[in-house]
Amino acid sequence: MGLMDFFTGRAPAPFASPDPAIAREQMLASLLVMAWVVEARDPYTGGHLWRVSRYAALLCERSGIAMQQCARIAIGGFLHDLGKVGIPDAILRKADKLTDAEYAVIKTHPEVGARMLAGHPLAELVRDAVLLHHETPDGRGYPGGMAGTDIPVSARVVGLSDAFDAMTSTRPYRVGMPVGQALEVIESQLGRQFDDTLGRHFLALGQEGLLDHIAGHSDDGIPLQRCLMCDSTLVIRREQRAGDALFCRNCGGGYRLESGHEDEVLKAVPTGALGSAADLQPVADTELIQRFVRDTVREAFATTPAV
Repeated sequence: MGLMDFFTGRAPAPFASPDPAIAREQMLASLLVMAWVVEARDPYTGGHLWRVSRYAALLCERSGIAMQQCARIAIGGFLHDLGKVGIPDAILRKADKLTDAEYAVIKTHPEVGARMLAGHPLAELVRDAVLLHHETPDGRGYPGGMAGTDIPVSARVVGLSDAFDAMTSTRPYRVGMPVGQALEVIESQLGRQFDDTLGRHFLALGQEGLLDHIAGHSDDGIPLQRCLMCDSTLVIRREQRAGDALFCRNCGGGYRLESGHEDEVLKAVPTGALGSAADLQPVADTELIQRFVRDTVREAFATTPAV
């Protein structure tokens, strides 16, 4: 029984495989699917988890972090916002800036995520990234006000990657910054909001253009597109083809995917249709998740005893 059986429902139970390696893949996949569905609640952050994970992986590699730890940090990047499942839609999907009270609710998501992981066999793999990614070197972060190198490296990497993606992503109340401008912000906050050494490695990646294929994308080679009616993100999955229907999960507006004339990127063309309840259900990108699991799990568990 392989990973595909887990997604298609042929397995009698998610973690039923007697093969420890497959069981680990299934356990990780279950967390990634959960994280994906949590992200899908916010129509303006499409691809955020993938991007943060990719930035984190690049930063780890550039920083000389051991490959096994790099893989684990990449997984933490994908799962860091798990706790946003506990944030009410009225706050998570708010089109204006948050009030102080609403922001206080948002700030609970690291601890909610850590509680969700409690008792999970893979919790220790990603707990620091989930719980501590909003801690900052100057001690002004949350939830614990940790400072400097007391903050685990996984949290420092994911926190920087998360902040960069937030700055370069468009929200209802502001347009995303260009990559260069976001890098300038990071440079100005080295040693305060961002780890100095990791931040300088991240700046080097940006200056070499190695972040450009991730910013504004939801998968390798798949740029985000925007809904013409409400400006939320339209996320196209790799397995989709020209002629497929796509619906905005914010306003329900319908689109048809068409081949681009100058490249192979599919274009979302409005049809005037409105999506049904079934059309607007959040659906995890299982192909992307399977690729992610395949590319990271063996490295992440290279010396870990069987669970």
